[in-house]
Amino acid sequence: MRSRNPVFSRRGFSRDNGYAGFNTAPQAGGPAVATQGNPYAQPTGANPYAQNPYAQQDLQHGAPPQAPAGAGRMTMDDVVIRTASTLGTLIVTAALAWALLPVDDANIGRSYGIGIGAALIGMVLALVQSFKRKASPALILTYAAFEGVFLGVVSSVVDNRIADGAAMQAVIGTMAVFAGVLIAYKAGWIRVNRRFYGFVMAAALGFVFLMMVNLLFAVFGGGDGLGFRSGALGVVFGIVGIILGACFLAMDFKQVEDGLAYGAPREEAWLAAFGLTLTLVWLYLEFLRLIAILNSND
Repeated sequence: MRSRNPVFSRRGFSRDNGYAGFNTAPQAGGPAVATQGNPYAQPTGANPYAQNPYAQQDLQHGAPPQAPAGAGRMTMDDVVIRTASTLGTLIVTAALAWALLPVDDANIGRSYGIGIGAALIGMVLALVQSFKRKASPALILTYAAFEGVFLGVVSSVVDNRIADGAAMQAVIGTMAVFAGVLIAYKAGWIRVNRRFYGFVMAAALGFVFLMMVNLLFAVFGGGDGLGFRSGALGVVFGIVGIILGACFLAMDFKQVEDGLAYGAPREEAWLAAFGLTLTLVWLYLEFLRLIAILNSND
């Protein structure tokens, strides 16, 4: 399985059926096949887990291999700390933007302009990091800072001018989806495999294409474009966006799990943090948009 996010997909953490970058074995407990291209393995045999000096072998019991906490190997603590640093930077800059960029009638144009500019810079930085071969902590944290400015301005506009308390509701919704998907993934209720990935990617591409078409109609035709982001259709597409975000989270969890299993280098923890941050931002914006639509229809 390759993630929707080029940050992960170019590294091929997946173990599923040999169609990701490692081209190795099926899910843990299945038959192992020859490994080609595993950057964390050493070419000494057919078993990809045996080849990897950082992964323990427990295939007899059906458990995935887990890399010991050796020097230079990514651990779950690394992922948690890097993710907390990235999200912390985003939250701090969002709070500062909320406090320092007022959205009253006299200042909303300037504040919104700064927010849009920050969003464009953040998007460029995200694309640059996505296609880099190695993680750049400074680049990732800078992206988080600019993305935080954008989220702070947008959240302030929605919270103060459309729906009081919308930002907190969106935060709670995002946290609830994160916790729910994590529990479902760990319990085995969500299985991320080739079919799951193909379905989610097809749905995501269709969703993004429709949003781009709607934006073009709105820019050149005025109003709400084709109405995909307002009214009843807006509510439907908002719910679809949240469901897609939940699916993205499941794929991100799979990538982290596979990185730990293969003994990925510690620097990959920054990429895990970056991918999770992108997905959480997606979820938060979809919740915020949905809340704004629902309150606009009152």
